[in-house]
Amino acid sequence: MPLRTTDGRTDDTDRSPELRDAIDRTGYYPEVVSGSVSAAVAGERVVSFYVHHEPTFDRDEVRRHLSVMVLTPSRLIIVHTDEHAGDDLLPEPYTSTSSEAIRLSSVTSVVVTRMVTNPTSGPTPPAEAVITLGWGGVQRVDLEPAGCDDPECEADHGYTGVLASDDFSLRVSAAADGTDAVDRLLSFAEQLSARTQG
Repeated sequence: MPLRTTDGRTDDTDRSPELRDAIDRTGYYPEVVSGSVSAAVAGERVVSFYVHHEPTFDRDEVRRHLSVMVLTPSRLIIVHTDEHAGDDLLPEPYTSTSSEAIRLSSVTSVVVTRMVTNPTSGPTPPAEAVITLGWGGVQRVDLEPAGCDDPECEADHGYTGVLASDDFSLRVSAAADGTDAVDRLLSFAEQLSARTQG
């Protein structure tokens, strides 16, 4: 189902060149990342995408992580690339890339959280945004002891809990990533939500 532009036309544009440019701009092993993304996309048209470069601090080292989300007409593709120091099996520094392709019909939830500062001062852009996606690949159970209203009660009431499906979550902040990064994430979430209706 092609998305409609603001003037009512359908948008059948393939955004693959824009995706490649966004990956190149991160400077994070662009050939490795682009090759993995291209293999996962497998020739489908790129409808929308989001690229997120996230450095993490591990003792004295900075390790980088790149997440790429791609929306095609039929699938959601998520690709993660990490860098590693050499180890016993691979003595040279290396990258590891994993990709997952999910049928859009399998996506069960698209949760978007927007954090807006000073909401009473008029319209302001979100300071942060979080997208949490579920498709049943990972189920998490959060359990805690059940209780009752009697503070003197010592009976065993068993456990209560929540079964949650949050296969992927990504948080972006204007302070760390820029306002445009938050806007791009929200735009991607909107397009994904539109394609997982019904």
